[in-house]
Amino acid sequence: MDLEFSGEIWFWRGPAPWHFVTVPEAESGELAATSASVTYGWGMIPVAARIGGTGWRTSLFPKDGRYVVPVKARVRAAEGLDVGDVVTVRLSVDV
Repeated sequence: MDLEFSGEIWFWRGPAPWHFVTVPEAESGELAATSASVTYGWGMIPVAARIGGTGWRTSLFPKDGRYVVPVKARVRAAEGLDVGDVVTVRLSVDV
């Protein structure tokens, strides 16, 4: 399964702070429909992600009925990204 969408980078200040992009509702529904066959627990979905010319492997987290994509520091640095930037995210889920 391959998905592409745009979203804003946001920062979570929790005990382990991270930057994320929230997957839109429609795409989150598609992911939820396949999650049982790909999750390794807690609803996490392993994916290959890409923003611009930078790719990485990560896992999507379920949050508030949708999924969020963690955006690593090296990805933000390579693409010159910061909180509030709108990015196009490409995801590939092995189903």
